[in-house]
Amino acid sequence: MFSEPVVASLLLLVLLVASEVVSILTRARVPMLLVVLLGYLLLIWTGVFPKNIVEKSTLATFGSLMIAPLIVHMGTLVPLKIIKAQIRAVAIALSGVIAASILILLIVTPIFDYGTAVAGTGPLTGGTIAYLITAGKLQNVGLETLVPVAALILSIQGLIGMPLASFFLRRHASSVKKALASKTHQEIAATAEAEAAPAPERKGWIPERFQTQTVYLLQIFLGGTFAVLLGKWTGISYSIWALLIGLVGALVGFYRDRMLERANSFGIAMAALIFLTMASMNNVTVQMFVQTLPRVLVIMFVGVVGLLVGGYFASKALRWNPNKGVAVALTALFGFPGDYLLCEEVSRSVADNEEERKNIFDEILTPMLVGGFTTVTIASVVIASILVKTI
Repeated sequence: MFSEPVVASLLLLVLLVASEVVSILTRARVPMLLVVLLGYLLLIWTGVFPKNIVEKSTLATFGSLMIAPLIVHMGTLVPLKIIKAQIRAVAIALSGVIAASILILLIVTPIFDYGTAVAGTGPLTGGTIAYLITAGKLQNVGLETLVPVAALILSIQGLIGMPLASFFLRRHASSVKKALASKTHQEIAATAEAEAAPAPERKGWIPERFQTQTVYLLQIFLGGTFAVLLGKWTGISYSIWALLIGLVGALVGFYRDRMLERANSFGIAMAALIFLTMASMNNVTVQMFVQTLPRVLVIMFVGVVGLLVGGYFASKALRWNPNKGVAVALTALFGFPGDYLLCEEVSRSVADNEEERKNIFDEILTPMLVGGFTTVTIASVVIASILVKTI
């Protein structure tokens, strides 16, 4: 039965959907990836799933093919105009990520080893793409035993990051609520609303009648292919080139915003990417899992301290409310859609009426989204791509 690709894919998708349901019911407090990876491990450990089920589904092959196009797509998500308007959020987010990375490398390396530090740094400062870059390199250099470190950090970082960010964001929201009655806050609210306003839609180079889903896919694959070739020619990771191609392509109008979503391909691409993440866990045993936990806990503690310290001091230097700045720095642990859901939940729970809710939401949403984009989408890919070259 498992040898049929459609059956294998169906069973894996059932696991994916069940994990999504848990995440939705818990308002993302229990991350979907945590349920997926732990559920997958339990199923292969107990023999319910064979170890080659992902291979039989053939979607992991598709997932590996989609890494470069997905990174190009990431570059088309947030207009550079909005990033420029939120330059302080970008600086604070980067400060947190850099501080966390430095602390992990300095503290974790002498406690365990350099490979362990690198295995944890990329995934902790980002998401699935950073994990795949790290896991792929670890497997290539014969350090498969460190893959569970990266996978577990990817899975549990949201469990720690979202409650912490919620705590600081609520404190900032309370200060916004108190300031609502004053005239000074009217300027803050007006600025937040202006920054949150959607950017003008990009028309693109291609005439509208030819802007079909197939053409969008061709554009994305052109960028992905060019990135891979540049990676081979220059020795600089293709992931960095793919991100630059997406950002610059969107800036000059070659790409429109959210390219893979326009091509109606984002959902299947992300599912295939998660299948690829599952496949990287095939050789993880119960003993390996248990042995990995102390390393994961140390890396998480050191990394979170780095994000807090970097976010706090950068906020002070840029004259931002530290509660707001630290929350922005912590987006490295969960990114989108966790940052959006958190803003909704905080604004709704702190406000006493609809007007307050809207003002608080407008104040916190854009910096949190830009922070998540800066850390998870950009910084983590760059950091992971650089660090894996050193092992």
